[in-house]
Amino acid sequence: MRPNFFHHLHPPTLPAQQSRWRYTLGAGGTAVFLMMVLLVTGMLEMFFYVPTPEQAALSIQTITYHVPLGGVIRNLHFWSAQILMVVMTVHLIRVVFTGAYLPPRRFNYLLGMVLFVTAILLNFTGYVLRWDQGIQWALVVGTNLVETVPVVGDSFYRILTGGSQLGQATLTRFYAWHVFGLFLPAVIMVGWHIFRVRRDGGIAVPPPAMRSDDERITRYELVRREVSAMLLISAALLVLSGVLPAPIAPPITDLDAAVSDNGAPWFFLWVQQILAWGDPLFWGVGVPLAILAVFSLIPYLFPKPAESEQGRWFPKSNRIARYTVAAISIAIICLTLLSLVP
Repeated sequence: MRPNFFHHLHPPTLPAQQSRWRYTLGAGGTAVFLMMVLLVTGMLEMFFYVPTPEQAALSIQTITYHVPLGGVIRNLHFWSAQILMVVMTVHLIRVVFTGAYLPPRRFNYLLGMVLFVTAILLNFTGYVLRWDQGIQWALVVGTNLVETVPVVGDSFYRILTGGSQLGQATLTRFYAWHVFGLFLPAVIMVGWHIFRVRRDGGIAVPPPAMRSDDERITRYELVRREVSAMLLISAALLVLSGVLPAPIAPPITDLDAAVSDNGAPWFFLWVQQILAWGDPLFWGVGVPLAILAVFSLIPYLFPKPAESEQGRWFPKSNRIARYTVAAISIAIICLTLLSLVP
């Protein structure tokens, strides 16, 4: 078979053992595919979305209920964004739990962390663009947290919201950040991340002399697996979009009014929970940044995984990093569940 453009995006052959789903979990490829879905559905939504406080929520209702297939497009966009958060988390944990951040992959690990943070910010800005009563608590509390940062808090608040108070400029800023300030850089970083995977030697494997299995698969087999996975993910997204519509609420009528009972988006529920413990600067800004720093510096702070243990799960040489990530992850899951208790 003569390779086409998509075949040439892949290396001619790959290690068979490390190409199995049970090793990669398919998380990296799934994340890229979900980004493509988000790009297409987001562009379609832009034809009807009106980024003004008076029209934003109403235009979303128009997309959902009056535009042909608009509800499906919006649901696909919403669920792709939620699943992307889960898939990127799984990808990050997989990289740590297999020790796949050993040099020369340390820079690409950091690039992946930047992408992960960008995805969180994309999800939050997209959440705010609904501009309905369901997002009011998260908008007010989230922007107020920025203001608590000493020295630069006021400046960051004005840059983020477009003024000293929430209003028209705030929605315009979030729209600009979502479309131009975050998504376009994310697309560039995804391409860079994939390029670095190839440049750093592809999937992590032990040196040739230490390998127990030299079997390899071709790029044709890899593309076949990827296409099969994309079809399955597409079917799952369509079913999910048909069964569980994206949330929608009445438009915001008064930003100065007491915020509704709706809380933070699900991926910030753990922050919402610890905010109740005291100082918002420490719990709402300091703790999340400290966790981000620990995750980002794993390749530099913790003992290096042994080369002979590359390409398999749970290498003994990086057990400290694994235990740290596992403890933080379990704590975040417990706090999220605790926040759901009435």
